[in-house]
Amino acid sequence: MSEKKIHTKLGELASTAISGNDISSSVLYVSALAIATAGGYAWITLSIVAFVLFFFRKIYGEVVGALPLNGGAYNALLNTTTKKMASMAATLTLLSYMATAVISGAEAMHYLSAVWHFLHTETPAPINMLFPTYIELATVLLLGAFAALVINGISESAVVAIAIFLFHLFSMALLMAASVYFLMNHGLEFFNINWENKIDNMWWAIFMGFSVSMLGISGFESSANFVEEQEKGVFPKTLRNMWIVVSVLNPLMAFFALSMFTQADIADNYQMGLLAEMATKTTGGASWLRMIVSIDAVLVLSGAVLTSFVGVTGLMERMTLDRILPNTLLKKNKKGVSYLLIIVFLILSISVLVVTKGKVELLAGVYTISFLSVMTLFVVGNFLLKFKRKKLPRPEVAPYYGLFIALAGVLVALVGNIVNPEKPDNLPVFLQYFIPAMIFVYIMLNRIVILRLLLSGIKKINTTVIRTINDIVSQEFVFFTKGDHLSNLNKVMLYIKENEHTRKIKIVTVLSKDEKVSEKLKTDIEFLDREYPEIDIDFVEIHDKFGPKLIQKLSEKWNVPVNFMFIGSPGDRFPYRIEELGGVRLIM
Repeated sequence: MSEKKIHTKLGELASTAISGNDISSSVLYVSALAIATAGGYAWITLSIVAFVLFFFRKIYGEVVGALPLNGGAYNALLNTTTKKMASMAATLTLLSYMATAVISGAEAMHYLSAVWHFLHTETPAPINMLFPTYIELATVLLLGAFAALVINGISESAVVAIAIFLFHLFSMALLMAASVYFLMNHGLEFFNINWENKIDNMWWAIFMGFSVSMLGISGFESSANFVEEQEKGVFPKTLRNMWIVVSVLNPLMAFFALSMFTQADIADNYQMGLLAEMATKTTGGASWLRMIVSIDAVLVLSGAVLTSFVGVTGLMERMTLDRILPNTLLKKNKKGVSYLLIIVFLILSISVLVVTKGKVELLAGVYTISFLSVMTLFVVGNFLLKFKRKKLPRPEVAPYYGLFIALAGVLVALVGNIVNPEKPDNLPVFLQYFIPAMIFVYIMLNRIVILRLLLSGIKKINTTVIRTINDIVSQEFVFFTKGDHLSNLNKVMLYIKENEHTRKIKIVTVLSKDEKVSEKLKTDIEFLDREYPEIDIDFVEIHDKFGPKLIQKLSEKWNVPVNFMFIGSPGDRFPYRIEELGGVRLIM
């Protein structure tokens, strides 16, 4: 039974819903952004976006049709260029998904707070150190809920995605119908005012309007990241369906909004919740349609969170299989889901929410630049596929003029969002996330080289340490004995073992000219040699007179500092004072 679930493929509706919730949720914010920037030209800039997206259908269709594997732009570049270039695309896609999940989740809870006002309440200490209000806390719960849903299996996720997507289409159809009815009764007075309102620099307005309008196609790349979970032939249909939804909804909603409010009102008062305000106006102040649109906003933005989790799972699985991420993350549950990957992505998303303290607008730069860069790299991947993999069969082919139009579109939008005077922090904030992510990926890609360098360094350190230890323990010590009892000699050995770092000791007895060593002393030293195998004992007989001159002579001959020479405590008859011996130490 579990095997059947693992290999279940998604049909057209399910696949469209999963990826479509993300791209179709853009209608909630992109119309207001475009109007605030381009004024009466907003519906035109959004139509141009739909025109550019039309060519991306063929581009994605050719690349994914030729290489039907999860990973999107990463997969395209992995099979046409270097792994480092592909890894950059993967990193950008990950950042885009992370920003999408956090922003969509937070925005969903902001819409919900319009219904449940208590979400604006401050959380109690010490929770407020991480999550200032219940909105952030609810966002974490939402992220966790969808993570759990995806861990439970993509089929279950698809059911939720379909329900959200269909309700969203119903809500938007209802709002458009109400908007048409409103215009039939009130005409195009506001639209004409907005259209005739002179903009100082029309081309700059269209350029910037197009740049922000391109955010309306965020999510188009998602279907390519879980193509392996889709039935054969479904992928190009998801691209067609997403294009239709965006091409109809976004320009029309901008047109309707310009027909109900002035540009100034939208820019100053309705940047958040424009569609809810439209619902109120079209029903003459009634709340029923506004309530439907608000609930829809909560659901479809939540659906965008689900899209992020599904898409990022396919991408991260592919990256892990290619050993860019640690292999342990591929561990699967009974449903065949790589749950550790999802948990890692969840933790990263929550950490971003904590770091920004709920001010997710700070992620706008990460979201914008990452997404547009991924689209750019996908076009590059198509160019490379044409040149390097000519013989690879593909179900459709993107024309070269389409590639150039698509590339020009995303590059213009990318530049526009970087130089946008209203968003000067876009690039710096993006780099704050992108650079650490790329460093991690670079380390993973070059971990063998890094580990070898590390090992080489450890070996050098190890050699140096061993040499130093050998230098220390090779230092010889000397003990002068008069024929001490075994117990006294044993005390000497114990002292040396516990207090000095050495493996060598000379036990020296100084005899007069005709004197001989006692056999007992020899026997005792042989015994000590067996008892202390870690210390090399060298027994030396010297016929001379013990005193400062002999000590100095032996110190020079054996290269043993005088302070490494020991004697027992001398008695009253000892002819020298201790200080005359040059530093010899007393050991007993």
